Amino acid sequence: MSIKKYCLPILFFVCFMAQAQEKDITSSLYETYSKYKEPSFDKRRIKHNEIRPLITKYRSNPDFTVKKVGRSIEGRSLDLISIGSGETNVFLWSQMHGDEPTATQAIFDIFNFLKSDDFKEEKKAILSNLTLHFLPMLNPDGAERFQRRNLLGIDINRDALRLQSPEGQTLKKVRDSLEADFGFNLHDQSRYYNAERTEKPATVSYLAPAYNYEKEINEGRGDAMKIIVFMNNIIQKYAPGQVGRYNDDFEPRAFGDNIQKWGTSTILIESGGYADDIEKQEIRKLNYVSILSAIYTIANGSYKNIPLEGYEKIPENDRKMFDLKIENATYELMGKEYILDLGMNRLEVDKEGNNDFWYSSRILDQGDLSTYYGYDTFDASGYKFRQGKVYPELMNSVKDLETLNMDSLLKSGYTYIRVKNIPTELLESPYPIHIIGEKFELPDFHLEVGINPTFLLEKNGAVEYLVINGFLINTKTGKGNVENAMIYR
Repeated sequence: MSIKKYCLPILFFVCFMAQAQEKDITSSLYETYSKYKEPSFDKRRIKHNEIRPLITKYRSNPDFTVKKVGRSIEGRSLDLISIGSGETNVFLWSQMHGDEPTATQAIFDIFNFLKSDDFKEEKKAILSNLTLHFLPMLNPDGAERFQRRNLLGIDINRDALRLQSPEGQTLKKVRDSLEADFGFNLHDQSRYYNAERTEKPATVSYLAPAYNYEKEINEGRGDAMKIIVFMNNIIQKYAPGQVGRYNDDFEPRAFGDNIQKWGTSTILIESGGYADDIEKQEIRKLNYVSILSAIYTIANGSYKNIPLEGYEKIPENDRKMFDLKIENATYELMGKEYILDLGMNRLEVDKEGNNDFWYSSRILDQGDLSTYYGYDTFDASGYKFRQGKVYPELMNSVKDLETLNMDSLLKSGYTYIRVKNIPTELLESPYPIHIIGEKFELPDFHLEVGINPTFLLEKNGAVEYLVINGFLINTKTGKGNVENAMIYR
């Protein structure tokens, strides 16, 4: 019998065993996550002063090396945290955009995992074969304001050629000094992306960036694609159908494209949306599990056997999600009836200090939205849009609203209450009903893109549903929750 005939089953067995081991570590990572989740983070809006004590803690841990590698425009330190002794360098950087912190949180979860006494064999394989380098908050000035751009007002991810920003200069300097073999470019994307032609949100999206206009695939880019296929298979287990793939057109100014070009096998990861996960804590967990699993497959080299064909099978990103979609409702205009779909999003308005937010929702589109999807979708066939009513009694203060039965008001079709004295510092209504000033004139009811979505849905003369500030409420069951309503002075 020839050697080749022996080799084929042996190779199959080796691949099978490697995949089985990685499935085991993935499941274990997912099941034990709460043990390693960094407890000081539970919301998206994290700032540099919140990660500083954690970084300081790792300075005193002999397993970690912490180096200040740069400063932001406002002087906040940019720190590189490294661990491991292997020859293969893996570089992970997060929050290049200040309002994209999901992976930053996951990085500190990964640190907790790495410093623990658990998973000894897996960690030995990782840390003896790899040296891991983390730059967890590249744009701390943007994070301070929860904004995409840095203090210079530029997108750092479009500064790879001019290198005007100190943050961009630091990123290139670190990449070059490490001559990193693998790079993880960690971002957040809009929650309104979906996996193409499906109603599934793109909870995680990937890209192996192109390094030239021809979009050629060399060994480094091919390795990135294989790792993405591997990570996609992990996410499918926990968020089936909720993975997207970015268009790979070459962007000569972008860091991801250039880092790929400079010889680092680069994987872009974008954290998107997940139902009932506004603070992205479940997506944070998926980041933790998939990134650690990917690091493990790099350490043992099993990614090399993954076919490239799986990369193109990941559906492309699309952007056709709404927070709430109303379908097939009847809208009366100038004596005629029309059937309309409405798509609306709950837009976040940051509170002072950029630590929290409130919602100011908008109708984003209307008409035939049959090719669009909603996190919540309501088929309003047989229902008519109606304007909400103003409660007839003038309330003296906002505190007086505590005496009212809100459920009863909503069932009666009231969506506005007049208040004589509205504190100037109050930006949003803490009640599920809009607060309007004593002299505020309610405009005539007219549905159009850009307005706040507030209306009744009436059937046979009865108000069965309301939408207030983009939140749907069932008046019969009370199901639905208005996080906040608006104030119109």
